[in-house]
Amino acid sequence: MTDERALLARTSEIAAQYLESLGTRPVRPDADYATMLRAVDGPVPEQGTEPLAIVDELALAAEPGLTAMGSGRYFGFVIGGALPASLAADWLVSAWDQNAGLAQPTPALSALEAVTGRWVLELLGLPAHASFAFVTGCQMAHVTSLAAARHAVYDRIGYDLRERGLAGAPPLRVVVGEHRHVTLIRALRLLGIGRAQEHVVPADSQGRMRVELLENVPTDGTPTIVCPLAGEVNTGAVDDLEGVIAAAHERGAWVHVDGAFGLWAAASPRFAHLVHGHAAADSWATDAHKWLNVPYDCGIAICAHPAMHAAAMEYAAPYLAVGGEAERDPMGYSPEFSRRARSLPAWAAIRSLGRRGIAAMIEGSCDHAVAIADGLAALPGCEILNDVVLNQVLLRFETDGRTSEILAAVQREGEAWMGPTVWESRPAIRISVSCWRTDDDDVRRTIAAFARAATA
Repeated sequence: MTDERALLARTSEIAAQYLESLGTRPVRPDADYATMLRAVDGPVPEQGTEPLAIVDELALAAEPGLTAMGSGRYFGFVIGGALPASLAADWLVSAWDQNAGLAQPTPALSALEAVTGRWVLELLGLPAHASFAFVTGCQMAHVTSLAAARHAVYDRIGYDLRERGLAGAPPLRVVVGEHRHVTLIRALRLLGIGRAQEHVVPADSQGRMRVELLENVPTDGTPTIVCPLAGEVNTGAVDDLEGVIAAAHERGAWVHVDGAFGLWAAASPRFAHLVHGHAAADSWATDAHKWLNVPYDCGIAICAHPAMHAAAMEYAAPYLAVGGEAERDPMGYSPEFSRRARSLPAWAAIRSLGRRGIAAMIEGSCDHAVAIADGLAALPGCEILNDVVLNQVLLRFETDGRTSEILAAVQREGEAWMGPTVWESRPAIRISVSCWRTDDDDVRRTIAAFARAATA
């Protein structure tokens, strides 16, 4: 019989050793995919192996292919770290192994999700009556919210989508900005909404939707969804949400806000002005595994029209013990029936930091982004391309080739990691400061890594 206490103790030891190494280990992985595949591939085992040996084997095998994404010097893809309390809560979620879809079989976790959702609404300044779902990430938060939007805009014209389906449905229009994120595009495709149904609004120099061009959207009675952006992924810029929402509602449109990371500006007294007017939208999508710094994965779909949200997630079945008004069944607002308790690490993060701590974490990230931008701007040939309004820094060097060479040199050294991007049809470098661990020393070390690469 497996000694579970010894197994979990050994696992905890390996995890602690990894976390303790984040300050000194290279941020980049030592092995690429092909190397890792050769190392771990093999036939299905004929005989079983003791769990304690499996944990040691797994840790040893995976170590060369791990990126230190929880490091204070990892600046790729707007990825946060895992706060200690949220990491510990996530371990409990796995140990408890609850299917958190229904309140009746696991009332504790359903109640915790209800509280966590209410806390998120308060922190983000969203309507208290809004419904919410904890899903895998902003990708599925978009799918969930846009499913509610699609249901609602058809309901407004008297078309019963649940009964009649999309085949033969009236035309649908989705208004998006030029710099919409790929997850929004993927969500539209998953919902059967094609490119021909998109009305693309040009952006300004920072990637913001040009509100005045919404006047060009036809007012022909077509069911319409408008999707502004809170946090352009390269520049951090936020659309004029108040203006977009007002213009969209004048046309009878549903407004869905892509706030994967930028929506969390609302939790900061210093930066809440950037998302002014956001609470008047109809739905929102954001991530907890970005700026709330919980372990992967955790996205949040939020809807100001709970009846439309629930109708789009139809889940009645004769064998389900579905709760009444007194109980909240999480699966009633989620596309997933079987689901882990993703809300619990978010609950622990909020409980750990409190309102003031969350604001300080967000503001600290933005301050570090400004410091990095200032330090890099002093390097010969470096140009900061964006107004650093949140946590994103966009830069390039004097030629495209040199931009790519310097980025490759920084990545190769392993002192810090950030990814490439394309801005105005040219290569650029994007730095996303999202991790709670990032401190002034990480900023200095990152600037120094670029300085070494630039003078090599």
